[in-house]
Amino acid sequence: MTQSPLTRNIQGNGPTDILAYEASGGYLAARDNIGKADPADLLQLIKDSNLLGRGGAGFPTGMKWSFVPPADGNGHRYLVANADEMEPGTFKDRLIMENDPHQLIEGMLLSAYTLAADVGYIFIRAEYHLAIARIRSAISEAEQKCYLGDRILGSKYSFHLQVHISAGRYICGEETALLNSLEGKRATPRAKPPFPQVSGLWGRPTIVNNVETLCNIPHIVNHGANWFKSLGKGDNAGTKLFGASGRVKNPGCWELPMGTSIREILEVHAGGMQDGYMLKGFLPGGASTDFLTPDHLDLPMEYEAIQKAGSRMGTGLMVVLDDRACPVGMIANLEKFFARESCGFCTPCREGLPWVQGILDKIEAGHGQAADLEVLERQALFIGAIGNTHCAHAPGAMEPLVSGLKYFRSEFEQHIHDGRCPYAGES
Repeated sequence: MTQSPLTRNIQGNGPTDILAYEASGGYLAARDNIGKADPADLLQLIKDSNLLGRGGAGFPTGMKWSFVPPADGNGHRYLVANADEMEPGTFKDRLIMENDPHQLIEGMLLSAYTLAADVGYIFIRAEYHLAIARIRSAISEAEQKCYLGDRILGSKYSFHLQVHISAGRYICGEETALLNSLEGKRATPRAKPPFPQVSGLWGRPTIVNNVETLCNIPHIVNHGANWFKSLGKGDNAGTKLFGASGRVKNPGCWELPMGTSIREILEVHAGGMQDGYMLKGFLPGGASTDFLTPDHLDLPMEYEAIQKAGSRMGTGLMVVLDDRACPVGMIANLEKFFARESCGFCTPCREGLPWVQGILDKIEAGHGQAADLEVLERQALFIGAIGNTHCAHAPGAMEPLVSGLKYFRSEFEQHIHDGRCPYAGES
C-alpha cells in the first residue's frame, strides 16, 4: 500500500493511459464496488476516514455528502469537480489532471455512485489546455471500457461525465458561482440556503468537490479508513499536495503527510531560499491567506494549527516573500487581481477593492500619506468582515493586506516617509 497514493503514477515518466492506470491498481475500487457495494457503506467509510476537503476550506467530505437527500427518482443528481484552479500561487490540481487523469475519473465515479448522482462535470479553467486534452482522452478511454456511460461494468448504475471549460473567473472557485456559470448564467454566488447539496445545479441535489479531494476516494475505498488516517501526522488524516513558489531553490509541488512542518516543506523539499535571499514571510495557502513569518516555520501544515497562528492553510501551496521583494508592491499586485476578479454583485467588494488597490498603488509609487494607513485599516476591517459581503471573496482579499500591515507596517511607513519604494532596483 503506497504512502504516496495521489502521485504514485506521477513520479515516473509522465501521464498514464488506461492500461497503465489499471496495471497500477487503477479502477480496482470501481470494479469491486460499482453495482455491488451499498452506497450507505461507502458514505460511512468516507466519514470514518476523516477526509477533509482539499480545496481550501477543509470541511469534512463525508459530512458534506451526508447533506444530500435520498434519491427520489424525479430527476438528475450531479457531481461537479472544481478544477477551476485560479488561486494565485496554486498549481496542485493541474499536476494530477495532466499526469494521472484516470485517478480523477475513478474518484468521481465512486463518489457519484455513493451519492446516486448520474451526471458529472469537470469544471476546468480554459488555460489548462494540456489537462483538458488529457482528461477528454481519458474519458473516452473510460467509456470504451465501460467505466463510464450506461450500465457501468454490467450493473444497473449509469454515470455520464463531461468536461466544461470555464470562461475564466476567479469567483468560480465559490461553488454556487460555479453552478451559475455551468447553467449559463453570470458567475455570481447564490444566497444560501438552500445549499447545493439540496438544490444545486438546475435545482437538483449537487455536490461540488475539489480535484484533489475526489482523487483520494479510490484509495480510501481500496485500503480503508484506518490506512488513510495512518498516512497523516498526529490527528491529521491522509496526505496532501503541498508546494512553494517564489525565490526558493526548488519551487514545486510534493505529496507529503498532512501535518508536515512548514520548515520541512520550505527547507527540505523546496531546498531553502536561493543564494543571497532570506525569508521575510509567506502566504501559507495561496494569495487569499494571511502572511506568516519565519517565526512560524515549525508549525505543522494542518488547518487548526495554521488558523491558531492567524492564517489559513488554504490550498497548502505557499507563496514566498523574500527580503529583497517589496511587501507593499506584492500586496498591491494581489489586490489588483482581487479587484479585477470581483463579480461586482455587492458594493463593498465592487467599489472597495479598487479603492484599496488605488491607495496601495499610490503608496508604492511614493505618493502616500500617513493617513492612508488608517484608511486601509478601516477599509480592511469593513470589507473583510464576514457578512458584510455576499461571499468570501472580499474577506479573502483583505487577508494579505491586514497581515501585511501587521508584520510589515514599518515598510509601509518607509514608503510614505521616503516618498519612494525602498526596494526599487532590487532583483
